[in-house]
Amino acid sequence: MSSTSMHQAAPDHADVDRLLHRIAEDLAPTFRGVFGPETVEAFVRDAYERIAFDARIQLYLPILTERIARKSLNDHARTQENVHMTTTPEVLFVCVHNAGRSQMAAALLEHHAEGRVHVRSAGSAPAESINPAVVEVMAELGLDLSRNVPTKLLTDDVAASDVVITMGCGDACPIFPGKRYEDWALVDPAGKGADDVRRIRDEIDGRVRTLLAELVRTA
Repeated sequence: MSSTSMHQAAPDHADVDRLLHRIAEDLAPTFRGVFGPETVEAFVRDAYERIAFDARIQLYLPILTERIARKSLNDHARTQENVHMTTTPEVLFVCVHNAGRSQMAAALLEHHAEGRVHVRSAGSAPAESINPAVVEVMAELGLDLSRNVPTKLLTDDVAASDVVITMGCGDACPIFPGKRYEDWALVDPAGKGADDVRRIRDEIDGRVRTLLAELVRTA
């Protein structure tokens, strides 16, 4: 018996990437508003890596990967129903550059909460400075972001938070049991004028007010 008949050829990495991305795309709508597409894909890739080494199940890898990822996502989503908030809830806003959406959300929540919530923001690839249009429209509300500096997202930031909110921005956060995760699908203010950024700001403000009401009631 030849070695090729005894062993299946190793899968092409590009083919695997396409497969996992397609599985993630199929799962993402089920978890919209809870986990962003990038986080869903991270679960899918983790599921694949847990079983890909077993040559006996190569034929069933796609369906098993999907089942394991779906179960993991459901398990983590269910833990959010019983999240125990600290006395003062800790909220983390995340967007890639931490120069627009997450900065506005953090400033607005901090303003409305008046000390009832601890707030921070971060990004996986922080920019050098805050978007000038964001600074402008936030100043209209009396909130000065001109001295804010984009900061790097660390795993410890997620671990220390009760609520982690991604901004529909292409970031996948580490997942810890017992945290509340949300993904807010928001337009990126980068490259937009003040009128467009003002609309984004107002949408964020509405979401922040709703979140605050929920957090204060839970705490």
